[in-house]
Amino acid sequence: MSVSDLSRKPDVNRQMCPSRLVLEHVTSRWGVLVLAALLERSYRFSELRREVGGVSEKMLAQTLQTLERDGFVHRDAKPVIPPRVDYSLTGLGREAAEQVWALARWTERRLDAVHAAREVYDAEKKEQAQSG
Repeated sequence: MSVSDLSRKPDVNRQMCPSRLVLEHVTSRWGVLVLAALLERSYRFSELRREVGGVSEKMLAQTLQTLERDGFVHRDAKPVIPPRVDYSLTGLGREAAEQVWALARWTERRLDAVHAAREVYDAEKKEQAQSG
């Protein structure tokens, strides 16, 4: 990425805009769920893995590292035996988490409408295929 790309105002519709990558990080399936879980409280890795059902250790580790690099997650490694690492949201992370969690909750509330729309769409496509 060139200096001129960085000096332009961010625009997610622009192909090379760096905001696209950040958007991808916070709106990925695991990014949303990790951010949402951390809205409640800080978690140890194993607790967070249980909280975010279905995530593999590898994906959770990658997601946490990405979110930490972007400034959304704070990793607090305590020098004790056995090692203890806690993950929590930064101020920026809390702001992002509130935004994506609102969208996640909206999808839960509107799931019936989505299912109804899918049924209508599928029926129309089936009818078109039969008549075509």
